[in-house]
Amino acid sequence: MRTGEPLPAVGDVLAALATGVWRWDNAHGQVTIDAEAARLLGLPAERATVTEVAMRSRFHPADWNEVVSVVQLAIAEDTLAEVRLRIMDEHGRVIRTVRSRSKPTVDPETREFVLFGTLQEVTETSGATAARTPLTGDWRRSREAFLLDAGRALAEARSTAEVLRVAAGLSMPGFTPDGLAVFGVDGDRLTVVGHHGQKPGDEGPFTHMSLATDYPAAEVVRTGRAVYLSSPKDYKERYPVSWPLAEHFGRESWAFLPLTVAGRTMGAWMAAFTYPVSFTPDERSVLTTVARMLAQALSRAVAAETERELTDGLQRSMMPTLGPQMPGMGVAARYVPTGGGLQVGGDWYDVIPLPSGRFALVIGDVQGHDVRAAGLMGQLRIALRAYASEGHRPDAVLSRASRFLCGITDSVTYGSTGESGGNTSDPRFATCLYVEVDPATGILDFARAGHPDPAIRMADGTVLIRPTAGGLPLGIDPDADYPTTRLALEPGETMLICTDGLIETGGHDLDTGWRRIRHILESHDGDMEELADALVQGVHGPSSHHTPGPLADRREDDIAVLLLSRQGKGGGDTVEAPLPPSVRRTALTVAQAEPERISGARQQLREMLHDWACDDQRDSAVLLVSEMLTNVLVHTDADALLVAEVTGGADDRRMRVEVTDASDDLPHRRHPGELASSGRGLMLVEFLADAWGVDPRGEGKSIWFEFYEASGGDGDAGGDGETGGDGDAGGDGDADS
Repeated sequence: MRTGEPLPAVGDVLAALATGVWRWDNAHGQVTIDAEAARLLGLPAERATVTEVAMRSRFHPADWNEVVSVVQLAIAEDTLAEVRLRIMDEHGRVIRTVRSRSKPTVDPETREFVLFGTLQEVTETSGATAARTPLTGDWRRSREAFLLDAGRALAEARSTAEVLRVAAGLSMPGFTPDGLAVFGVDGDRLTVVGHHGQKPGDEGPFTHMSLATDYPAAEVVRTGRAVYLSSPKDYKERYPVSWPLAEHFGRESWAFLPLTVAGRTMGAWMAAFTYPVSFTPDERSVLTTVARMLAQALSRAVAAETERELTDGLQRSMMPTLGPQMPGMGVAARYVPTGGGLQVGGDWYDVIPLPSGRFALVIGDVQGHDVRAAGLMGQLRIALRAYASEGHRPDAVLSRASRFLCGITDSVTYGSTGESGGNTSDPRFATCLYVEVDPATGILDFARAGHPDPAIRMADGTVLIRPTAGGLPLGIDPDADYPTTRLALEPGETMLICTDGLIETGGHDLDTGWRRIRHILESHDGDMEELADALVQGVHGPSSHHTPGPLADRREDDIAVLLLSRQGKGGGDTVEAPLPPSVRRTALTVAQAEPERISGARQQLREMLHDWACDDQRDSAVLLVSEMLTNVLVHTDADALLVAEVTGGADDRRMRVEVTDASDDLPHRRHPGELASSGRGLMLVEFLADAWGVDPRGEGKSIWFEFYEASGGDGDAGGDGETGGDGDAGGDGDADS
């Protein structure tokens, strides 16, 4: 071409290059093509306007679907849409492959687009390049499999660190980044959330970088658009100010993508490569999809971490420390919240120094596993501590606490409706066990409000569930009464009090749950802290309270556990040796108004004799205890005190049971007729026991019997069983309710 001659027409140039032009009007569903484009599509070589359906019929179905996704990506990123398409003839055979490059223009009101671009025939290549085009099903299938795996892995990540580890391990189909970085936003500053493929400390220049900086990640956060840099030259030309910061990493290509959640850009993701990447539409599509999944995963992780920090702090602030040491006593406690929701609940424990020099142990459970339950728990714990610190007895403390809880729940139940509408009625109740401890004597005074009974592990490992008197749960009746029960914790014994989460988890009821706990208590030989851990781990897996340790992932209910061990006799700091393991003892009072406690006495004796060799002797002892306690309630006006003791070694153990009352009337044997309904009590004692007797006391009397494990029950039935008095030792032997 000579100087000064006019340039050829654009259409002539394109025709000479075998390049056609097309225009796709998405709003009207029409495609306009020139003659060369028509020829490439297998149509008559002339300018034409065809419908979108007719145009679609000329392409392979899979490739047309690819066009739609590539165009949407180009619209989102304001870039060119580039894709390869297979042209089909009327018989469904591929006649050629063309490459389309086009620029979409979007109507801001209707969101419809107009696509204007070119079509040019290309020759297929083999090898890696062909494997990374949309024309091969293998690449598409591998991409889909990768995105499914990546989405699953990111969805399962629970923390920011886990999300970053998953992102660093992603192996993208056909191209894998060598370096990754996740940027966050703090006010008007760019922060580095995490990075991979760089050395520790390399993130220094990019931390707290101003969003106004001429840096790709800052621009992505400002604009919400991705930035692709295919070569160091591109990077240096577009970002000359920040290029020196990236130059020494030795990378060849970079992709910076927005991390967008709910329309808000929360940061940017950088993927850097040590080899040149052209960032084809397919590669950009994969990176964009990963960035969206990464943004969702990071958003969930940040929310979960914030929630965990909030709930852990809330729960820790509400749970007490164990406070001052009790002389001669050991205390251990554990608290584990439920695994669901906010991981806060209504279980709690407390150790309260009392003005008398004694201590109070409190454990309870407010109904529910939510923030309201935790709030009520905090208020109730403070109220109980206040009432206890005033010096009230256990029954008075629980009565006042019940009245307090009724008051605050009534204020919610009958309060006015909030502006948001709907009644705020949410009455709650709470179970509680309050124990006043005298460290000098080991005396325990219990008051119970609908809570599980305590368990005692004796010095030889035998475990008894100790029935205690109780009343309604707190918050149900403001005038409820809470009777007290007094027990003695012997040296070497350990008391367990807990919430029902420790007992009933895993489909267990109270009976089977207690059997599981009893097995742990009996088989454990470590210290108090190890025993507390063993109890929680035996039910829920590894856990701990406010001390370091992992929490179980799934828990059906909150857990609170409190252990009290008496290490020796007497007060002060002197700790004497515990009783030898060959002694086990239990005591129980049965009041005139509580005949139902005879059933508990029988159960306690059975548990105490769980390893007695002779089943007949054990059954006989239980029968005689029932007879003797019933006689006291029926034939006297006094309460009955049961004391059972097992002494001796494995081959010569002795069981001694005493029932004491305050009546001076001594029992005597009677000779009942065949149809008589009473009068056989002493006959049973004489016939079944190895030894028995009646001992007068200063006030009242004590009836006792003994069994010897090795004798088989043929011992002497002596004793002064025929002493005078008009007390009848008969009875029907069954005062259960």
